[in-house]
Amino acid sequence: MKIKRRDFLKGAAGSMALLALDGQDARALTAPTLSPEALGILFDSTLCVGCNACMASCKDANDMPPDFTEGQDIWDKPVDLSPNTLNIIKKFTSGTGETKDAESDGYAFIKMQCLHCVDPSCVTACPVSALLKDKDTGIVTYHKHACIGCRYCQVACPYNVPKFDFNHIYPVIVKCQLCDHLIAEDKTPACCSVCPTGAALFGKVVDLKVETERRQRMVPGTIYKYPVKSLDSGLTLKNAAPEYVPHVYGEKELGGTQVMFMSAVSFDKFALPDFPDKSFASTSNSIQGAIYTGMIFPLAVLAGLMFIVKKNTQQEETKTAEKEKDNKEENHE
Repeated sequence: MKIKRRDFLKGAAGSMALLALDGQDARALTAPTLSPEALGILFDSTLCVGCNACMASCKDANDMPPDFTEGQDIWDKPVDLSPNTLNIIKKFTSGTGETKDAESDGYAFIKMQCLHCVDPSCVTACPVSALLKDKDTGIVTYHKHACIGCRYCQVACPYNVPKFDFNHIYPVIVKCQLCDHLIAEDKTPACCSVCPTGAALFGKVVDLKVETERRQRMVPGTIYKYPVKSLDSGLTLKNAAPEYVPHVYGEKELGGTQVMFMSAVSFDKFALPDFPDKSFASTSNSIQGAIYTGMIFPLAVLAGLMFIVKKNTQQEETKTAEKEKDNKEENHE
């Protein structure tokens, strides 16, 4: 089918207008902000005793199978998040490992799970909206019926959280959903509900941040009350305040997360990455907007090149047809 130059240029102009509009939309995208009702967890490493009750309760509440040693029917403690493990306690040790919460000759615990980022890269990367962030609770949930198994979320997640379960006929992504099924029943996430020391504390993110500020102001060695299970449970335990690292991990990293950490040892000891404040998703949107902003001129050039190519192709087709006609006439003679 032949394309008239006028029609081609009209189509190119329309494409440029659409892309320019998309560019405006991309520039309008800004990093999301949390709802005042957003929910999360504060994990205080200084309160954790490594009992792993949270891991067992998580498996029970989410019907997760135990991890087994490969080729054996022997239960094995998982070493990382997996399709069977949504929540795990890891241990940092140094030297003799004798002193709790000491970087030298000490040890400390950290809880790893989905951090439910304020601006989640997994949600941005998913091409079919199989991962969604609730506008009220902020919880990032996975919806298997929409998933196409591309695993872009695995690549995009800066914390290496989503896992792909190959043990099903139709493989699925597995990650912590913050026990949203329990929250819907006005219950506390399983990991927090069984924590005997209050190391894992559930509540609204805005209130958890107030609690982190309170703990940062505590005088080391002084006895304070610490809430247990959730901020509104009414349950407390008394503990001597440690000397916290003056930083709450997850408060600002990559735009912030709804699972935050406090510790008496540096977060790099737990292999938590040192990320900038700006999220990767918003950085991507900024780049996209910049690209679209400058797309009009390149598209105009592209339209011109395509017209030239089309014109040259038509000329070549005409020459070829004339040559074939001449050859037929010669053969006929």
